[in-house]
Amino acid sequence: MEPTSPNLVPSNSLQNILNFRDVAQTINRIQGNDRLREGCIYRSARPDNAPELDREALTSTYRITSIIDLRSTTEHIDQAKKRDAKVYTSAALPQSNAAAAEPLQKPGITYHEIDLNGGSFARALLWKLNWSSLSKLVGLMALGYRMEAIAILGREVMAPRGLTGLGKDSLDHCTSELRAILTVLAESSNYPILIHCTQGKDRTGLVVILLLLLLNVPLGAISADYRASEKELESEKETRMEEIRRVGLNEEFAACPAGFVQEIAKHLEDVYGGVNDYLKHIGVDERTQDNIKENMLDR
Repeated sequence: MEPTSPNLVPSNSLQNILNFRDVAQTINRIQGNDRLREGCIYRSARPDNAPELDREALTSTYRITSIIDLRSTTEHIDQAKKRDAKVYTSAALPQSNAAAAEPLQKPGITYHEIDLNGGSFARALLWKLNWSSLSKLVGLMALGYRMEAIAILGREVMAPRGLTGLGKDSLDHCTSELRAILTVLAESSNYPILIHCTQGKDRTGLVVILLLLLLNVPLGAISADYRASEKELESEKETRMEEIRRVGLNEEFAACPAGFVQEIAKHLEDVYGGVNDYLKHIGVDERTQDNIKENMLDR
């Protein structure tokens, strides 16, 4: 049974980085034990708007040495425009994630820019469009109308698939990206690590779900952590809804649906034989899996 306590998420000293929490500390609190090693993996929404005090706390208080940023180049550019940065780009010649994010990168932290839903995932969704919509999308991208192009994909493919369908699609198509993320998690020198995307609930949530399944955390506890993001993001829901609607999506994409974790776990079991076999399938061998466990389990 999933825990329902309103105090699942431990408080933190950051005032302007939403959805920030220590994954192990949260799971330990949910389960009432100290099985997971705290102070190793943090998750959050984008830290872009954080004041210098919060950014300083990432290293001085939380000792974070690595950040895994799961956002796309388009998201980096859109965020850069919002803070009036001088980012010049086009759809035909996009800048790299690192180039777009550079003004916010803090010395002393290693940044791993891994666009989780790029590459084969994007291609798989594109091929679900009819030819008319695909032609229109390509034309908009060529003219530099990135958000308008993405909105076609959002309305016609992503919204009908829903969060659960897209989560399963990510497992099936984002194999090289997930392998890269887990390779970072396997190296002890990268810790402590912050994982984030835009909201810190869907892409970040999927990565954390995979990690916690690997660590044999019960589904109820994993689900409680995943669903905690909805409340943590409530203060900016209206602002986030504006962004979500811009890309053709609906209110479901601001929520953390019940049953999401269970559906992801079932997909892994039904299609791949479970999380361990899935990880082997995408190129994460047993030694890498064991290294992650060693980094995260308090023995």
